[in-house]
Amino acid sequence: MVALLLVLALAWPIGLVMWANGKIQHTEALSGADGTPGTTYLITGSDSRSDGGVKDDGTSGQRSDTILLLHVPESGPTALISLPRDTYVEIPGKGPGKINAAFAYGGAPLLVATVEQLSGLTVDHYAEIGMAGVKQVVDAVGGVRLCYDHDVDDRDSKLKWKSGCHTVGGTRALQFARMRKSDPLGDIGRAERQRQLVKAVLANVDPRQLALHPSRQVALVDAATATLTVDESSDIIDLGRLALAFRAANSDAGITGTPPIASMDYRPGGVGSTVLLDPDETPTFFRQIRDGKLEPGKVGGV
Repeated sequence: MVALLLVLALAWPIGLVMWANGKIQHTEALSGADGTPGTTYLITGSDSRSDGGVKDDGTSGQRSDTILLLHVPESGPTALISLPRDTYVEIPGKGPGKINAAFAYGGAPLLVATVEQLSGLTVDHYAEIGMAGVKQVVDAVGGVRLCYDHDVDDRDSKLKWKSGCHTVGGTRALQFARMRKSDPLGDIGRAERQRQLVKAVLANVDPRQLALHPSRQVALVDAATATLTVDESSDIIDLGRLALAFRAANSDAGITGTPPIASMDYRPGGVGSTVLLDPDETPTFFRQIRDGKLEPGKVGGV
């Protein structure tokens, strides 16, 4: 009997990993460019109407609603850098435009190429989550506690919020993550709330508790992989490393923020209002991120 229990105890996590690997969707994403020091992850949030995360309003296709660059240097602090979706960039083969247009034009491969050109970092792993996945994962961990110090009644995201901290379920957490127009900081504020949401989800995932409740493991993995797409070479182990890196970046020893911003309302013509990164400071900023030379804490902004 003891031997049987031991076999089951060992087989369960192995079987769970194999099962989880089989549920992950893959897509061609990586450029094949020469590697740069450290490990770099590109994480995007897609608001495709087809996955149920966003109400169908007649808009077809996908937009990259969230773009995060997560870098683990060979030494130094792990960094999680938010790239505002309206960042004005040069899109390879398409010319200048907003960075989320790269995803609309050419999907993951063009977005990866655009981010690599902007940052000088080669993307080693790509992960894309549909907005519907946010609701499912939050509900799978039993809700999360989120804080925002403003009253909100936002028509676009449908978020109604009283200033302070509240424990919320999946639907409200998704509204919290998507709200932008009612935030005085716009894309920057939304990026901060999205990082807060992911941090709250990770805080609710206690490996010791999950080990005692296999059904919760299955529910969480099922929710997390349902709308998840990764690059052609990544697997569940790489996603585990990504989660650890995300947690490290959001700790006191990590770095979070944006690249240096010159203008939140740059209007070059033809594309409306964009976010202009500081052309003098941004290249040095990304080199310091690559080499682990920045001090821990919040970085970037205007």
